[in-house]
Amino acid sequence: MRQDWHHLLFLHWEIPPRELQALVPPELTIDTFEGKAFVGLIPFTLSGVRPALTPPIPWLSSFHEINVRTYVHREGRDPGVWFFSLDASSVLAVQAARAFYKLPYFHSTIDFSDEGPIEFTSRRDEVAGARIVYRPIEGPVAAAPPGTIEHFLVERYLLYSMDEHHQLYRARVHHEPYPIQRAEVLEMEETLIWAAGIRRASSVALRHYARGVSVGIDSLEKC
Repeated sequence: MRQDWHHLLFLHWEIPPRELQALVPPELTIDTFEGKAFVGLIPFTLSGVRPALTPPIPWLSSFHEINVRTYVHREGRDPGVWFFSLDASSVLAVQAARAFYKLPYFHSTIDFSDEGPIEFTSRRDEVAGARIVYRPIEGPVAAAPPGTIEHFLVERYLLYSMDEHHQLYRARVHHEPYPIQRAEVLEMEETLIWAAGIRRASSVALRHYARGVSVGIDSLEKC
């Protein structure tokens, strides 16, 4: 797959590793930074979504998404992402991702505006949703240096998923390092993390923003 990601906001809260470990497949181990584990909430918008070597279709290839995720590795190798949920505004994208990538996608109504502060509102059902108003802060824009918490949280190039028969899969993700800068969150209400079975603190999240990257995603392979 080819796609472009825009206006990514990375919000992260520290969660006890043992609590997250209970929510991921036993073949995977929660990855930690200095002994700390994290859950992430990432809203963004997509364009140019298409199979490789095919042109995008304007009314099908652009939509919005928000995901809840944590970070894992397999036997000390292959660090990657485990998704608890992914909400998208495209029914077709949800169906395709569930079929071809075995990912827990849900269809949500999502409103997005980047005029002034970025406003992102999603509603999956009466329980799960989010409203986030955010903006990048003027200052340095650069790739996160290796060994930093920013690099640990955002530079992940492997996703894991599992089918209904408990077969574990993975897929490689390819893109240039994110151009990271600080972000300000002006408003936030969300129940997506709670819907995933995780109780996060009410403290202010770690916040990072990336204006965009072009992405390639390989086909799934069995682990």
